[in-house]
Amino acid sequence: MPMGPTDVAAALYELLGVSRDASADEIKKAYRRKAREVHPDAGGNEEQFKQVQHAYHVLGDAERRARYDRFGDDGSGRAGVQGGEPFGFGRGFGGIGEVIDAFFGGSFAGAGPGNGGRRAAQAGRDVLVHVELTLEEVATGVDRKVEVEVDVLCDACQGTGSATGAAAANCPTCGGSGSVQRVVRTAFGQLATAATCPRCEGTGATVPDPCARCDGAGRRLQKRTITVEVPPGVDEGDRLRVAGAGEAGRLGAASGDLYVELHIEAHDVFEREGRDLWSQLRVPFVQAALGADLEVPLVDGQTVEVAVPRGAQPGDVLTLRSSGLPARGGGQRGDLKLRIEVAVPTDLDDEQEALLRELAERRGEDVPEQGQGLLERLRRAFR
Repeated sequence: MPMGPTDVAAALYELLGVSRDASADEIKKAYRRKAREVHPDAGGNEEQFKQVQHAYHVLGDAERRARYDRFGDDGSGRAGVQGGEPFGFGRGFGGIGEVIDAFFGGSFAGAGPGNGGRRAAQAGRDVLVHVELTLEEVATGVDRKVEVEVDVLCDACQGTGSATGAAAANCPTCGGSGSVQRVVRTAFGQLATAATCPRCEGTGATVPDPCARCDGAGRRLQKRTITVEVPPGVDEGDRLRVAGAGEAGRLGAASGDLYVELHIEAHDVFEREGRDLWSQLRVPFVQAALGADLEVPLVDGQTVEVAVPRGAQPGDVLTLRSSGLPARGGGQRGDLKLRIEVAVPTDLDDEQEALLRELAERRGEDVPEQGQGLLERLRRAFR
């Protein structure tokens, strides 16, 4: 049985293990928990980890989540149709001509700008890559090298496509229109479409003496390593744009851009909440009772001394101002919040146990003798 919209829209919620009415905070906590479980460094599966990241990328943003709840998910991080004309013929498809193109491999003949008119130059496509960062890198910022494989200008012909630099002429296949007409049979009869010319790839022009290195395309596929400056304070799903670092354009047109989508690895010590960080502070029970100065780590690798107040209780929170993450670009830092966890010893020697029993006696606290269980104490109480 095919799934309805409700079934489809439930998939990412199920992946994170939350209900469809979960709050933003519940989704964030579920993501952090799930990311730890499936992280490759923890023995998890890389593909599962990417799926969890994608689920949070969609559900962690109010606008994306709303679109996802209505339309489902296409798996690209772009949940549902993005508005426009009814049935998604606006920004989602770009018009009825593109809908036909999606089904029949060509544009509807005479359907506006997509009807295959000659395009003397084509801008290069944008490129998207994903980069994972540690929380330490988020705190300080980092220069990250990314490798992309894109079409770049042919250095042999300087992008002209011609071995001798000869000017381009009208393509003999399409006559310079950039498209070839064909008829498609549909349930509604015959439909004329205009498909991109396979010879000139829609430019409407070819060169008489193609460059041997790029076969006349003016571009060739090449791996490139690009250094991306990641500012401090970035968040999950943020995208950085490197202008002109995408695919090279055709016939001198502008190159596309490179977009770097950032994903933050789960941390063993700290949990992120905006610019604030949370961590557990394990305090031995004697120090919790009497107070102590303890050394705690910070996200930037340094340590700081923290005063634990006398009589600290489990669950109490100590706040270290300006010890969290910076605002994006290096602005005001958030706080580090330490939730106290009182550590009760389990390996007392005889002398330590005697001291504790003496303390309990002085405080009027009843404790069983060693080896005396609850049943024995009940018997003694009713004698």
